[in-house]
Amino acid sequence: MPPLRLVVAVNPSASTGRRRGVGDGVVAALRDAGHTVAPLQEESHAALVDAVRRELDRGADALVVVGGDGMVALGVDLVAGTPVGLGVVPTGTGNDMARALGLPHDDVAAATRLLVHRLEQPATVIDAGRVTRGDESTWFGCMLSAGFDAVVNERANRLRWPRGRRRYDLALALELLALRHLAYRLEIDGVASEVRGTLVSVGNGQSFGGGMRVLPHARLDDGLLDVLVVERLTRLQFVRLFARVAAGTHLDDPRVHVHRARRVVIESDDVVAYADGERIGALPVTVEVAPGALRVYGGPGL
Repeated sequence: MPPLRLVVAVNPSASTGRRRGVGDGVVAALRDAGHTVAPLQEESHAALVDAVRRELDRGADALVVVGGDGMVALGVDLVAGTPVGLGVVPTGTGNDMARALGLPHDDVAAATRLLVHRLEQPATVIDAGRVTRGDESTWFGCMLSAGFDAVVNERANRLRWPRGRRRYDLALALELLALRHLAYRLEIDGVASEVRGTLVSVGNGQSFGGGMRVLPHARLDDGLLDVLVVERLTRLQFVRLFARVAAGTHLDDPRVHVHRARRVVIESDDVVAYADGERIGALPVTVEVAPGALRVYGGPGL
């Protein structure tokens, strides 16, 4: 393929600590491969979104994001439904969308080399999710959470210590001590139901929380969303269930239900939804699949 015009968006926090210089290295590798690169790194997430949008308006073949799931969410929201492809160099702690795309999620150098190689080939077309709350809609690539996992995200975002993965683990432990059963009103492809449970997640991809494969059979390109509903559990039952998630053996539990759907409406009081780790806002939300809406440069087999 001929050289491409690439916009490279770097996480605002990628200039410090162990991430120092990662963005520069990605930009250098892409330029060495002959591509025209417009690197962008702003002081805040909002400023970066504005800068990327302006650069994309000038014309681009692909947007490359360097960062964690928040940066991937930024990229998906800006390019879904357009012909612009999305490349990812994951540097976060969870990297769930990178896992879904088959990318090296813990090796920046390997992920950069793979991206350079994949840009020599056409992008792969996959589905995207679209979540609507009131008058606002947002695209997502991997997972929407509207239960215990969303509550943990809320707690983690309020904590100032510790940093990285340990902050999420602490939030999980604190919320587990105060485990709540939530009353949901669901509509799955037009079929309404009510359930008291602990977890409702809608996945285009398979995992959240850094590789917890809550929907191990979800596919990025099947034109459907997988909907996980976990009925009410005691604290001990919930801990035991979570211990089975990593192995993907939790789906045979009779209190775990998976539906496949094109459109899901989720309502509940005092519950906030997150999509790809980014806060959407209080329920209700409507989640729909947009088949073939996203072009990506994924790993082998995608």
